[in-house]
Amino acid sequence: MNTAKNINVVGTSASGKSTFSKALAAKLNVKYIEMDELFWKPNWQESNNSEFLPKVQAAISNDGWVLDGNYSRTSSLKWARVHTVIWIDYSLSRTVFQAFKRAIQRIVSKREIWPNTGNVESFQKTFLSRKSIILWTLQNYHSNRKKYLGIMTSDEYSHINFVRLKSPKEAKEYIAESIS
Repeated sequence: MNTAKNINVVGTSASGKSTFSKALAAKLNVKYIEMDELFWKPNWQESNNSEFLPKVQAAISNDGWVLDGNYSRTSSLKWARVHTVIWIDYSLSRTVFQAFKRAIQRIVSKREIWPNTGNVESFQKTFLSRKSIILWTLQNYHSNRKKYLGIMTSDEYSHINFVRLKSPKEAKEYIAESIS
């Protein structure tokens, strides 16, 4: 019997989900899955549900994965198979700092964010657009916290082990203590 665990890492954009998820997947020797890579198409086009949900289903069809991402519309799929949900819940100031730092690094590097999409960060998109990830982070930070606090105590998800990490120190300790 496969004893590999299925883990979903959630949190506000730029909270550190991807960095944490990659490190945890490597430590556990399981597959790392980035939901943004499944969702985003070339030219920053968003996938609709008929495109996105089958990709998620296929990605999590086998046991032993760390799934990086929120996407509430996928909860019924991913949380039916998940063992643990890890919520990266750093402070607003740290999260916004990380959002700025990541944006600047991506703008300067002009690195494609997800393979075969051509999607790169730009100064215009990041700082002067209504769809700015930094603006989104500022607007949604508190509502995301409220949402995850409610989910953690919901009877609907009582089968899930929830872990809330409030600092990079706690995140490093969690990974260090994780065994496959």
